[in-house]
Amino acid sequence: MLDFLKSHTWTILIVINYLVAISAIVVILLKNRNPTKTVSYILVLAVFPFFGIVVYYLFGQEYRKTKIFNRKDISNDKVVKTVGDQLRLNGRDLKAVDDLLDDKIKLVKLLKNSDKSPLTTNNSVEILRNGEVKFKHLFEDLKKAKHHIHIEYYVLEDHRIGTELLDIICAKAREGVEVKLVYDDVGSKMSSKMKRKLTECGVEHKPFMKVIFSSLAGRSNYRNHRKIVVIDGRIGYVGGINVSDDYVNFEENNNTRYWRDTHLKIVGDAVKVLQFHFITTWDFVTDGDIEIKTSYFPEITTDSAVAVQIAASGPDTDWANIMEALLTAINNAEQYVYITTPYFIPNDQIVTALQIASRIGLDVRLIIPKNSDSWIAENATNSYLEPLLDAGVKVYLYSKGFVHAKTMVVDDIFSTVGTCNMDNRSFNINFEINALIYNKEKALELKALFLEDLKDCEPLDVARWENRSTWCKFQESVSRLWAPLL
Repeated sequence: MLDFLKSHTWTILIVINYLVAISAIVVILLKNRNPTKTVSYILVLAVFPFFGIVVYYLFGQEYRKTKIFNRKDISNDKVVKTVGDQLRLNGRDLKAVDDLLDDKIKLVKLLKNSDKSPLTTNNSVEILRNGEVKFKHLFEDLKKAKHHIHIEYYVLEDHRIGTELLDIICAKAREGVEVKLVYDDVGSKMSSKMKRKLTECGVEHKPFMKVIFSSLAGRSNYRNHRKIVVIDGRIGYVGGINVSDDYVNFEENNNTRYWRDTHLKIVGDAVKVLQFHFITTWDFVTDGDIEIKTSYFPEITTDSAVAVQIAASGPDTDWANIMEALLTAINNAEQYVYITTPYFIPNDQIVTALQIASRIGLDVRLIIPKNSDSWIAENATNSYLEPLLDAGVKVYLYSKGFVHAKTMVVDDIFSTVGTCNMDNRSFNINFEINALIYNKEKALELKALFLEDLKDCEPLDVARWENRSTWCKFQESVSRLWAPLL
């Protein structure tokens, strides 16, 4: 028997592989998911023994349905319910927002039934261009913290800018300020020495979904891609800028390339929603060990009235909230749609919406990096450009450096800044968060930034793009096969 097993080991392993693969294929078919994604997984399982099973295990689990991320329902907490009731707009405020939108963008109606995405109007919003501006404001606000600091980041590295941030929160913790920190265990790199220092200073810090070999995990896991800071429940930061020297254009950093990004500073009631999402994350990483205090949700008075809705999505949500919000905004646009994203690997709905918007005469423009930080992502992105160009969408390649901003502006009315890329990973896999802003002044400000960025872009010529080499097209086609899995 042993001799038979030894002489037929490879055959036995192949048989086991395909038995498992067939079982997985049956499960995939029964789920009735997107046909393109279904075919992609079936091809990988059928053509690549063993490797296909690993890919399906890492990418193919539908966490939104299986509820593997089964967090405690924070929304049932008494304090959170009270805050939610307070955030519900009165009829006068709702009418003011309706008058502004003029029935052009129905995002409020899309998300209004979710207690986790209330529309708030008592807000001031400051748009922060690039890391050097964001961190200047953030550090000033952190140093003024009196009660608590809550921080959640995908990338947190203890190099120059990260060490400065961590030193500040250590000092605040020594002063008696409550400091809680969540960092993604794949995206972040902190030394054991720094972690010990945080503990000794009194900073509570937890990794999100700890992995054994983070350097090998890459992008394959369901990761927390959010960037949230809440200070004293009054000031909030959200956007695309992580805590890494790569994101800061200081000359002494010797960055290999210029980094273009966008972040928001919010003061007002929308911060309470950011607080809610941080608390939900902290509840997850500590297995429910959190006391929700009324002091986390103080009364806030601002001299501004910017309407803001916080949209969050991830494996723990029933719907792809951010993707649906972006799609609704595009479908209801009447003048223009300006999008900036570092990764453009959209689903069919987004592609069709952009094509239709352009074909009916809207000004649709897209800024993407000329050179991505991922070969396969860049080629997959390129495979989607020709159908957009054919429909009249104007595509621009950012050539000054790397554009990492995730923004969209529509009709001088609606804008969004957040962590969500235009790709499947952001729409369906990672934990993401965006601020949706209904305000003409802020929309015009983001529009001006978009037009300013065009000066550092190369417009993509349709004729030249169609004449690119067969080898380029082949690479794009192969990469596109992986697009539903990326």
